[in-house]
Amino acid sequence: MQQNEKKRQAALAALEYVTDGAQLGVGTGSTVNYFIDALPDLRSKISTLVASSEGTRERLEKHGFEVSELSETGDLDLYVDGADEANKHFHLIKGGGGALTREKIIAAASRKFVCIIDESKFVGVLGKFPLPIEVIPMARSYVSRRLVKAGGQPVYREGFVTDNGNQIVDVWGLDITNPPEMEDRFGRIAGVVTVGLFAHRGADIILMADDKGINRLQK
Repeated sequence: MQQNEKKRQAALAALEYVTDGAQLGVGTGSTVNYFIDALPDLRSKISTLVASSEGTRERLEKHGFEVSELSETGDLDLYVDGADEANKHFHLIKGGGGALTREKIIAAASRKFVCIIDESKFVGVLGKFPLPIEVIPMARSYVSRRLVKAGGQPVYREGFVTDNGNQIVDVWGLDITNPPEMEDRFGRIAGVVTVGLFAHRGADIILMADDKGINRLQK
């Protein structure tokens, strides 16, 4: 089974978690796009939609959905999103698409977080995928120096601006054996907006597609 088909299968498996009257948060990325494209079939079930990026908002609106702001909705029932890496503890690396801050906010505001991935994203130790960190522009060099001292190799994501008007530093060379501790430690660096580790608020359910079908992992 090709990787894109695995992504599609994982996305379709998440549809069953959308219940009647659902207040739904929708993530960002290639796997989530398959989920968005299938949502019109469940239009009657969805009462509220919140998007984690402008790209997701535009895709939802093209399907005729009205997208709400989280500040207006209160807590959500369900958040569906992908990940760049996931481990057996339901910790994630996210932010390859640059939407990590809004994704983390929506995940925190959702009662259930379903993460949809293909098997290539499931790892023993997080960190082979570079850890995205959103930073205030004036702090980028300072934050990068602190990350070097912490043993990382920060690379500025050139030409990219987040939906919040900030910049991204991708940190290579990390073996993240204690994701909650690193999330806290890097998050305390002045000028950091969001660390792309979702450890304190990780996934509740991981739907992982492989050649045999869907593996459902639940806390």
